[in-house]
Amino acid sequence: MLQGKRLTPDQALQKARHFCGYQERCHQEVKNKLFGFGLNRQEVDNLLSTLIEEDYLNEERFAIQFAGGKFRMKGWGRGRIKNELLQRQVSEYCIKKAMKEIPESAYLETLEKLARNRWDSLKGEDKLLRLRKTQDHLLYKGYEWDLIKEVLKGLQSGQTSDE
Repeated sequence: MLQGKRLTPDQALQKARHFCGYQERCHQEVKNKLFGFGLNRQEVDNLLSTLIEEDYLNEERFAIQFAGGKFRMKGWGRGRIKNELLQRQVSEYCIKKAMKEIPESAYLETLEKLARNRWDSLKGEDKLLRLRKTQDHLLYKGYEWDLIKEVLKGLQSGQTSDE
């Protein structure tokens, strides 16, 4: 951040507007940034209120965009997305709202594709090891155990969809 230089609340507000203007941010991220400018708690709280009123900061919008992006770009499951949002101190309400934005059909399709790709990449492995590595990969990505079990059953019986 800024070494030894304290910004005035007006200067900090301008920087925070820019910070929030080019990418959605969670409240915690902006709060940390403002404290990094050398502001006290009261100033930070006032600036956060201003940013929310001016619609630069919207936690629900952040959660929806974060969840959608991590799902589409990184193939993350609901568990991992939820944990990441909780780490960013996003409210339970916003997390639930964000999860509803991920279409169930796309979610299952992505899970199957990830499972198939991982399974195929382990062709030379022993079947049990292959199964465990595929399962661990999907758990790491944040998918639910019951869904993983179903997909793995399909892979074991050789029922890979349209390939």
